[in-house]
Amino acid sequence: MPLFLFLCLVLLSPPGASLYRHHSREMKNRVKDLHVGDMVAPRNRKDFTFDLYRALAATAPSQNVFFSPVSVSMSLAMLSLGARSSTKTQILEGLGLNLQEGSEEELHRGFQELLQELSQPRDGFQLSLGNALFTDPVVDMRDTFMNAMKTMYLADTFPTNFNDSVGALKQINDYVSKQTKGKIVDLLKDLDSNAVMVMVNYIFFKAKWETSFNHKDTQEQDFYVTSETVVRVPMMSHEDHYHYFLDRNLSCRVVGVPYQGNATALFVLPSEGKMQQVENGLSEKTLRKWFKMFRKRQLELYLPKFSIEGSYQLEKVLPKLGISDVFTSHADLSGISNHSNIQVSEMVHKAVVEVDESGTRAAAAVGTIFMYRCSLTVHCVPGTVPSAEEKQRKQKSLPL
Repeated sequence: MPLFLFLCLVLLSPPGASLYRHHSREMKNRVKDLHVGDMVAPRNRKDFTFDLYRALAATAPSQNVFFSPVSVSMSLAMLSLGARSSTKTQILEGLGLNLQEGSEEELHRGFQELLQELSQPRDGFQLSLGNALFTDPVVDMRDTFMNAMKTMYLADTFPTNFNDSVGALKQINDYVSKQTKGKIVDLLKDLDSNAVMVMVNYIFFKAKWETSFNHKDTQEQDFYVTSETVVRVPMMSHEDHYHYFLDRNLSCRVVGVPYQGNATALFVLPSEGKMQQVENGLSEKTLRKWFKMFRKRQLELYLPKFSIEGSYQLEKVLPKLGISDVFTSHADLSGISNHSNIQVSEMVHKAVVEVDESGTRAAAAVGTIFMYRCSLTVHCVPGTVPSAEEKQRKQKSLPL
């Protein structure tokens, strides 16, 4: 029988999560791996984690998908601090918040508590999460926004000369690389000449299995891409008592493999031909049901070892979840700066994961680039935003 696997890596409970769907070429095989700590990020009505997963998967149905919703959702929450009018509403509703119930304050407080929790030493595994702002000193930033970033999101702040785009790029990428232990390299590829600020979020996870797989037991074995296509992969194996649940509603089996410390990996094996059914049924409620229904059972477990990375332009994906204005000329980010013509030009997300006999290493980061919104005929320099009259004069003098 072909082996159909699906993997998703969740570092924190939704919306703080990292998901991974594994493909090999066009394969239907997916491996699902879920790591859940004892920290819970702010809860919401929508399943932002799985909505984002499905949106990313739909953009590249034959590609590997690995990402960190905790990194994306925290970046959006920070962005909402400076957003106003419909721009703010879209972000918060996209995250699944009910604005009639005062859940915005709960969102920020929840992330603040999460950051404070993760700043404490932990036994058994490494899990770090943090934020940073790189701002041009000539830009007039609002004190309320900067104070909220520092107090609620514990953000590091750095003055950055965006006129020196090469130097600014190196400063930002070096910071991200250091915080992710070298796992996320070159988060940003380039910076537009109109860039005035970059917001960064990063997360790093490293854990050892409670009982490691023996390297001597890892052997090249068949991995079924489809029922007709087979590839050879390094397959780990170990026999032990694991948490197990047969989900008849979703037609899949779930195995929980513990790490040292308070974290667990979930591996989900859909029945043949039921991959789409499992994907459609993924939700926070489903995960909680699995944990509740787990029972110990002796199993001989076979897992492929692998490493993979994902890279995404979120400004092209988030509009599918209703978050669009912030990336357009309709953006209202007047809560960030006294300059009203600022928008997000790019929102880059990178994530990497490695799973082997000893455990798992994973990291992710989001880089949000802010720029002056200007006419194509006008070059904007931070701190010297042209007036409407100046723009009109220059546009009229431009030959067709």
